[in-house]
Amino acid sequence: MPGEPVAGDADAKSDQARVQSLLGIIGLVGRDTRLDEFLPDLAGCLRTVADFDLLGVVLPDDGWRVAHLFAVRVGSNEAVASTPEVQSIRVAPLAKDRVAAAAREPADGLVLDQFEGVSEYLSVVEALRELGQRSACLLAMATALGPVGLIAFASSREGTYGQCDIGFLQHVAGQVAVAIDNVRHQMEAVTRERQLQAEREHLRALLELTNDVVTIHDVASLLEAIAPHLQRVVSHDGASLYLAQPRGPQVWVSATSPLLAGWTDELAAEIRPDTEPIAGWLAARKTLEVDPERLDWTGREAIRRNVEANGVKRLCFVPLTTRRGPVGFLVLDRRSPRPFDQEEMDRTSRAAAQLAIAIENALAFDEIATLKDRLSQENVYLNEEIRDAQHFGEIVGESRALKKILGQVSTVGPTDTTVLLLGETGTGKELIARALHASSERRARPLVTVNCATSPAGLLESEWFGHEKGAFTGALAQKVGRFELAHQGTLFLDEIGDVPLELQAKLLRALQEREIERLGSTRNIKVDFRLIAATNRDLAEMATNREFRSDLYYRLNVFPIRIPPLRERREDIPLLVRYFVQRFAKRLRRPIESVARESMELLCRWPWPGNVRELQNVVERAVILSPGTTLTVSPAEFEAAAPPTSTAVTLEDAEREHILRALEQTGWVIGGPGGAAARLGLKRTSLVSTMRRLGIVRPKPGGGRSGDARAR
Repeated sequence: MPGEPVAGDADAKSDQARVQSLLGIIGLVGRDTRLDEFLPDLAGCLRTVADFDLLGVVLPDDGWRVAHLFAVRVGSNEAVASTPEVQSIRVAPLAKDRVAAAAREPADGLVLDQFEGVSEYLSVVEALRELGQRSACLLAMATALGPVGLIAFASSREGTYGQCDIGFLQHVAGQVAVAIDNVRHQMEAVTRERQLQAEREHLRALLELTNDVVTIHDVASLLEAIAPHLQRVVSHDGASLYLAQPRGPQVWVSATSPLLAGWTDELAAEIRPDTEPIAGWLAARKTLEVDPERLDWTGREAIRRNVEANGVKRLCFVPLTTRRGPVGFLVLDRRSPRPFDQEEMDRTSRAAAQLAIAIENALAFDEIATLKDRLSQENVYLNEEIRDAQHFGEIVGESRALKKILGQVSTVGPTDTTVLLLGETGTGKELIARALHASSERRARPLVTVNCATSPAGLLESEWFGHEKGAFTGALAQKVGRFELAHQGTLFLDEIGDVPLELQAKLLRALQEREIERLGSTRNIKVDFRLIAATNRDLAEMATNREFRSDLYYRLNVFPIRIPPLRERREDIPLLVRYFVQRFAKRLRRPIESVARESMELLCRWPWPGNVRELQNVVERAVILSPGTTLTVSPAEFEAAAPPTSTAVTLEDAEREHILRALEQTGWVIGGPGGAAARLGLKRTSLVSTMRRLGIVRPKPGGGRSGDARAR
């Protein structure tokens, strides 16, 4: 009859719906990349051609030793929710459970009209029962590459699948297998990419850690330098670095995280590498994950109180070992109960290998520095003996420039040749003159010194040649002049450039004729002396400007020796410092035994406009002001000693300019082997602190230097 449904039309509509459903499943292949996105879309495609309240897939893991059921609930006779939740239940197949076998038998489906009495597929059945289902149809999913898992159509009513079309559902299972296999491969690819990214980040952190620690020679600065890198390697709340003492079984803490508190001597006494459990942990040479609640705290109450006070829930013990043995250990802690997993411990172990080498190197550098200081102190006495044996008196130094001068002294010393000493004020010209006299054949006779700049012009002639009684007002007795006193010895005319022009002719005659005439006398006196002259002025230029007689200049300039300023032989500064320290400490009765490293670096950086004389004064003042057995020098000493001229450069200015030049040469890179800190011979942390003190910040693009800006 018209209007009544025709069976053929219904079957045609049913077939059309099934085809549309299969096409929909095919369309899902490659579209969804996550299982929680794929299952709701799959349920939507199948809802019109299959009866189910819950659609699930069982996927194996670790060779079917365990599996997971992923299920989406759609509700009975209702449309699929817009964003249904995908639930995951762990399925552990029992010995008699045939879940794995069913997944490998794609030929037959399994219809369970009710769950009572089912034992062969108990794990899946129990999972579906927990989700409120009472009947199910299970079908194997497989592709050409092998089994994928199981698909489950489940209903909250019993007997739902007694008359279902198993053949159609198997077609569905085949298409779903392809889609799920594609989803799983994409998820594995994403997981692998994340793992590779994490591994790259870990290797980058290790590389940066290595670059930082290889330039650090101060053990106390290591934890501060590696802390950011350790946080990238493994997440933690606090870190402590412990180093074994070279002598004895105790350890000392090098540094702790600022989040940790309560370090006491009592705590240090309980942390011993020769007692359990630390001895066993170090012997194992493996990174360990420790639960503080399971440790035996007997005899370690201080440690227990410290752990509880800091709220530590988990510990990661990391031994620091090199080929020579353990150098200490690193402890990372968490305030959450989440344990350190194996991957985190493996990464920490790799970082610890780099840290152990850095610690060993830092300890070696510290030992070398100690031995070097001790050797330098011993060399003071040895150099003194050598100088006495070579008749060089108080001349201190081992620089090439000084050795060249001493070589010239050794060459010209035994002769009677006139020597002209040239150099700035305070370079030690008088010491060289003494060395020349001591190495000559006239050393048994006196070295007579005349400072030509200290006497007035009217009295200088009398000082040189002497005078007879009554020669001028105030001449109450006869006086023997310095030239006459130097007979058969050595005459040293210091600051000869200050001799007035009117006296230069008389001086030239005395040097040429080797005879003098006292003031008020008509008798010539023969004198035999070896002449050494010294000046800090440019006599050649003075002769050109007619400020100094050229014939006198040529008479003096027979064997010139230029004495370099102290800034040109900085390698001699440490020896000079230790020499003056020893001399003044003994004279002033001060217990100074060594020089602080920072002070020595400061002394070596100062340009010393006053040369050795200025250095001597600074050291003498420091010996008086140093309270203990170590000589310390404050930068304020240099500021006070700076020449009071408008063009004077303070120590701070010189230091700022030096640092800015190094930063510009390295492109403002501070750390690392090619950074400014390495170029300046400083620790990275010391350079950063100095930059902050001097107000040095990196300039903005196009902004030029920022040496005067304040560091933030």
